Amino acid sequence: MLYIVATPIWNLWDITYRAVETLKNVDSIACEDTRTSSTLLNHYNIKKPLISFHSHSGKTKTDKIIKQLKEWQNIALISDAGTPGISDPGYILIKEALENDIEIVPIPWVTAFTTALMGSGIPMNHFLYLGFLPVKKWRQTLFKKLVERKSEKNAETIVIYESVHRLVKTLNELKEYFWKEHKIVIARELTKKFEQFIRGTTQEVINYFEENPSKIKWEFVIMF
Repeated sequence: MLYIVATPIWNLWDITYRAVETLKNVDSIACEDTRTSSTLLNHYNIKKPLISFHSHSGKTKTDKIIKQLKEWQNIALISDAGTPGISDPGYILIKEALENDIEIVPIPWVTAFTTALMGSGIPMNHFLYLGFLPVKKWRQTLFKKLVERKSEKNAETIVIYESVHRLVKTLNELKEYFWKEHKIVIARELTKKFEQFIRGTTQEVINYFEENPSKIKWEFVIMF
């Protein structure tokens, strides 16, 4: 059986009892980065064999995990943070397991984008989540399509992730395509001590990061 276990995005207390019990009782745990996952597992005194499974693992590693599952082992899949399958390679393993008639059990909880929406103060009853935007190919085409969607009546909130390396570039693109007066919200360091929501027009948010370059670190959730 393959358990898909959502884990905290940072604060180690943001985990369900069911998730902890599941991780304690499986035979092994597949995770993106064994060092990152060890911090969480050690906090809850969970001692299980760890299987490294990340975006560069390839078919050989996937086949190895499927083989173990077919041998009636119970394996939990976790990501570095949040829900497996969302902006991480978890979907590949889940799809392969289903194709091999292996039972999937989701253990739900938190994701960065739903956490960000909760504190954003902008409409969250209808939203479009896109994860990380393409770096080059189709990027400009996607922005043009988003402009069209936002021009429609009752347009949904758009939610994207962005890395520290491309934050400024993306903000300038939002300014170019949606105008500098467009309202956006950026969430950073979610569930950490210095969790922050930056709200304002695109130009105001750009000005903020220009004046506070030390705040450009980790990853960001952008909502507009």
